[in-house]
Amino acid sequence: KWTDTQDIAIELYEKFPEVDPQYVNFPDLHQWILALEDFDDDPQRSGEKILESVQTHWISEAS
Repeated sequence: KWTDTQDIAIELYEKFPEVDPQYVNFPDLHQWILALEDFDDDPQRSGEKILESVQTHWISEAS
């Protein structure tokens, strides 16, 4: 779900270890989250705050 921002960030880190998350734009981030195998939520329920939270957690995971 979109509210599981920490879990989403961990999955993104594991799936894209070579990507520097601070340079990922929100449209790409949105698509990558939707493509995660375990992700199951309405694509329309995300917003800039949620994507920003995912990106922040991902940056923490990567550092």
